[in-house]
Amino acid sequence: MQTSVLSSTALLTVLLAIGLIFFIRASTKARIQVVQLVTEQEEEPLLQQLEQYFTQRAYRIVAVDAAHQQVTFEGLVRPSVFLAVFLTTLAAIGTLCLALVLALLFPAFAAFFPILLAIAPIAGIFYWRKSARPERVTLQVQPFSATPASTYSAAAQSLLTVTGHRDELAELQQSFNLKQFEAESA
Repeated sequence: MQTSVLSSTALLTVLLAIGLIFFIRASTKARIQVVQLVTEQEEEPLLQQLEQYFTQRAYRIVAVDAAHQQVTFEGLVRPSVFLAVFLTTLAAIGTLCLALVLALLFPAFAAFFPILLAIAPIAGIFYWRKSARPERVTLQVQPFSATPASTYSAAAQSLLTVTGHRDELAELQQSFNLKQFEAESA
């Protein structure tokens, strides 16, 4: 009876460890989105404000396509100290749980399993190295024309199409108080 309980506990602990590994790997993934935003500002002043905004956020212009009114910015995404510490802590807790289960399963080697805790900082190092990467934000500004049945105000002047990391897009939307464009169905 006790062997089956320990075996099932070991199996669940290994499955949780696998989930933790995938969680740590996912923390470094780029989450790129494309959003369309509506603004009451005209194209030229809007582009100037956006250029100033992204310059203040340590981005630089890497490409300008005047024909399509598109600008591409590039900046370095800095890793989060909080997230690095958080992932290291999660890895430490996970390896401690694994060490305890292994110590119960193999009592003769119980003194050696706490050494597994030494691998916990690898999670923070992995995150730190993989998440520090160049990030691109592409902006395209177009004139916006609302239809008579449109839910957007007549003052809406520009449609801004932005491609970038979802956190950066959320910050941009909040900073400029932009509304997300939703295509209206006929």
